[in-house]
Amino acid sequence: MDVHTVEPPTLTDRFEVGELEPGLVHRLFLRLTENAVHQPIRVPIMVLRGAEPGPVVGITAAIHGNELNGIRSIQRLFETIDPAELAGTLVGVTISNAPGYIRNQRVFSDGQDLNTLMPGSAHGNDSQVYAYRFCERVLPEFDYLLDLHTASFGRINCIYARVDTTHAVATRMARVLRPQIIVHNAGDKTLRGAAMALGIPAITVEIGDPQVFDSDDIRSTRIGIRDVIEDIGLIPPDSEIATGEAVECVRSSWLYTDTGGLLRVLPEVATIVKKGEVIATLRDPWGQILRTYRAPVDGIVIGKATNPAATTGARILHLGILGSVGG
Repeated sequence: MDVHTVEPPTLTDRFEVGELEPGLVHRLFLRLTENAVHQPIRVPIMVLRGAEPGPVVGITAAIHGNELNGIRSIQRLFETIDPAELAGTLVGVTISNAPGYIRNQRVFSDGQDLNTLMPGSAHGNDSQVYAYRFCERVLPEFDYLLDLHTASFGRINCIYARVDTTHAVATRMARVLRPQIIVHNAGDKTLRGAAMALGIPAITVEIGDPQVFDSDDIRSTRIGIRDVIEDIGLIPPDSEIATGEAVECVRSSWLYTDTGGLLRVLPEVATIVKKGEVIATLRDPWGQILRTYRAPVDGIVIGKATNPAATTGARILHLGILGSVGG
């Protein structure tokens, strides 16, 4: 075993990009709230402060504590950029939901989904205050935001972006990223929605599956994010360019079971399905088919359930409705 000596992070109660020395990588541990023994709950932040002035691009990950691909995507991106060639600042909040991450769970320590509470409340419960302080202490430093996610347990996703396509700058960010799919979504009560309310162009990026590091998805995301920050003007273009063009969807929705049983979802993610095509079967414990589910309209599979044990109202698949988005 090799033991490596690492530089400890700087503990801080406030985050101001302008106070950090240019031309360096800074590792911060920002205090947000306190636990029941009055110890601080902190979030790790990486800051690449460019040698030259320019915009601040923020990248957040793990606002759902079991969604980990974004963490490594940020780390790999930082490993490939020299602050000397950066005109502006790159900020990576690698673990936005520290209590959920520690517990290997999507939600906050009180069971609430942080990404439905934004911008939180200064005088609310535990999760509401955490969300409020995150939005108050972190978001205002950004000029742009990419919020990285994955699917939840029992589901898988392709790489896709959610964006309010009525906003031209945010839509351009999503297109330059070149995910497999782009979906129009307003993003109310999400971190992305809170950023947009502050006038910060923002997109949500879904990167595959939960609680894993998928090297292919991480690489694709890292290249796509680099393309976005190149397009914004922080760094000169490199030789790696995200391939392919995204399929655009004007809206999307999940399809659900109407009874319980053993579910098998047939189409793969990022594939086209036609109206009336069989998309899933549901069997009873003796193997008899209870339901055959069909696509209600033409569309593309954004994500799907992988857990066969399905209750009434279980998710089947996430269906995107194709159409050119705005922006």
